[in-house]
Amino acid sequence: MKNVAVIGSGTMGNGIAHVFAQMTYKVTLIDISEDALRKALSTIEKNLDRQLAKELISAEVKQATIQNITTSTDLRSGVANADLVVEAATENADLKLKIFKDLDEAAPPNAILASNTSSISITKIASVTKRADKVIGMHFMNPVPVMKLVEVIRGYSTSDKTTEAIMHASKALGKIPVEVNDYPGFIANRILMPMINEAIYSLYEGVAGVEEIDTVMKLGMAHPMGPLQLADFIGLDVCLSILKVLHDGFGNPKYAPCPLLVNMVQAGHKGVKSGAGFYTYTAGSKDLVVAAQFTKR
Repeated sequence: MKNVAVIGSGTMGNGIAHVFAQMTYKVTLIDISEDALRKALSTIEKNLDRQLAKELISAEVKQATIQNITTSTDLRSGVANADLVVEAATENADLKLKIFKDLDEAAPPNAILASNTSSISITKIASVTKRADKVIGMHFMNPVPVMKLVEVIRGYSTSDKTTEAIMHASKALGKIPVEVNDYPGFIANRILMPMINEAIYSLYEGVAGVEEIDTVMKLGMAHPMGPLQLADFIGLDVCLSILKVLHDGFGNPKYAPCPLLVNMVQAGHKGVKSGAGFYTYTAGSKDLVVAAQFTKR
């Protein structure tokens, strides 16, 4: 596999394009918005500059990485020569199903179609294609250029050949792939999201404040980031979507999203991306400030 198409140029999509291009793959980054693509290329260049400043890459590698990326707003032409397509669109099942149905018609017959979904069924996604054996989950962690894990999810019909190809490709990126089977939330989010949800319930029920909850988990459990700060970083809307997938998929009330999380998302408080969540975020500042509504006693 040498030609890779990435669908979606947001945080995950541009990170995925970055790591493939840095490892000499030819990458086509696809989005419906020219402006989004420009922002993605700018983000990739900034991230490469950070690697350069830390002497993790050379100036030649930076330049070659940028040259390995082309952009397109047309899905059909963008995937026409792809050996592998990685979808990194919004975590919305209906949108992903539409994209994969279109990809099945547009991509070469032998191309592998992978989804970066963090919770949506690979088997369900594969069902709208005529190549279920070539559909797989390739769940990168954020930030993609830094995090080593790739969760490789086998759908019900995913072939051994497809799985082996994605495990190999993940290793070629310098990542560590872990194979899991297709059940709601897979492994990463099946374990992580209930922890985050329980932290939100602890805040909701007045057991402790934002800083106290995060401090206990950082100092007591050696987590690099507390669960509430992590939820802000992931996106509270994304956390809510994943919890809904878990709740619907298992029918178990233990996965029911905390009402506080639901209200925050409805109010537009989605974490870092919106500037406010459990903490407030100011451009250019690294100070962690608890959101005003959570400082009241």
